[in-house]
Amino acid sequence: MPQITIEYMIMIPILIMQIFLFPLTAGWIMNTWVDSRRTLALQETASHLGSSIQQIYASLNHATISAGIVNCTLDVPPFIEAYAYSGTATLRTLGANSSANSSQVLDITLRLMGANIEAMSSVTLGQNVAWGNTTLMSNSTYAGISAAKLPDKTIQLAFTS
Repeated sequence: MPQITIEYMIMIPILIMQIFLFPLTAGWIMNTWVDSRRTLALQETASHLGSSIQQIYASLNHATISAGIVNCTLDVPPFIEAYAYSGTATLRTLGANSSANSSQVLDITLRLMGANIEAMSSVTLGQNVAWGNTTLMSNSTYAGISAAKLPDKTIQLAFTS
């Protein structure tokens, strides 16, 4: 008889601990999974955005294209799991010395508003590119890219919102 009481005294606290520990662990695992899924979707959007910018640049950089303006509406989702996101980009020179013939890299950063998630993408462009200091808002009906080829062959890129 005393053995059964001792077994209950050992097992009851373990069972009670499992009642509280299992939901907490399941919740933590699900939150991690959801954040990973959102990060992956945001990274995919940043990569698509970078690819679009690179294609526009390559098209305008061709010698047969004269000066002009191109506006492109982006084929990116306005929301990722009900969260809007914002995007910024900065242009930096590739290489240690910033000579006039160095390629430039456009670093695109997307932030999921309200979820504290960020994704980056980098795009290598030529030396004749300039970036306008603009912000992309995903939930804008005018979210896109504006590109202008100037008479001096400089290509001015910017987000439109």
